[in-house]
Amino acid sequence: MRILVFQHVATEHPGSFRDVMRAEGHSMHQIELDEGEAIPPLEGYDALLVMGGPMDVWQTEEFPWLLEEMAVIRAWVAAGRPYLGICLGAQLLAQACGGHVQKMAGRPEVGMSRVTLRPDPLFTDVPPICPCFQWHGAEVARLPPGAVQLATSPGCYIQAFRLGDNAYGLQFHLELTATTAAGWSRLPAYEAALERARGPGALPVMQAEIAAGFAPLHDAATRIFSNFLGLAAAA
Repeated sequence: MRILVFQHVATEHPGSFRDVMRAEGHSMHQIELDEGEAIPPLEGYDALLVMGGPMDVWQTEEFPWLLEEMAVIRAWVAAGRPYLGICLGAQLLAQACGGHVQKMAGRPEVGMSRVTLRPDPLFTDVPPICPCFQWHGAEVARLPPGAVQLATSPGCYIQAFRLGDNAYGLQFHLELTATTAAGWSRLPAYEAALERARGPGALPVMQAEIAAGFAPLHDAATRIFSNFLGLAAAA
């Protein structure tokens, strides 16, 4: 398959998902929307992967390309085509398709975490309590019409959802590599969220937590993304 990837900042890339795509013989085409790269004609792609980013879905005056991106997402999903959104990518899916995204009422959710999964083909062979990583200060407050909630956590009620048969949004991150936390901490919006959530000087502590819990998180990432690719191929 050919997979189209929307990125919103260079450091939030598909990460370990790239290894899964290579291992299964798929190719990807990355578009850096924040750098002004144009969205190509969509006919030649089999799945759409939308990554995270430091902007929020409502910042359309500051980032006007968000409006085109959400229009493309809405049309893509309406056509029943396979979609996977991570963090901002999940929020864009919700907002584009009639849901609502807003700032979290409490502190940002930052660091290693666990989410409780509901049964779904995306989570086949994944433990019901799934290790993951969080770095967000906004959340999906209302799902789009017809969407099904698939995961939750104490800090964020809607951690994953499915819209139709083939579109998925995951608020949590699984695509981590060894350099992910350090790269994201250099983004001003993420640095501020880290300090609000965990206090000054939290990065080394968080990096140690990631290292300690990386193996089960990586296993879950590989299985979930492989499941998505299988669902996309069947679609």
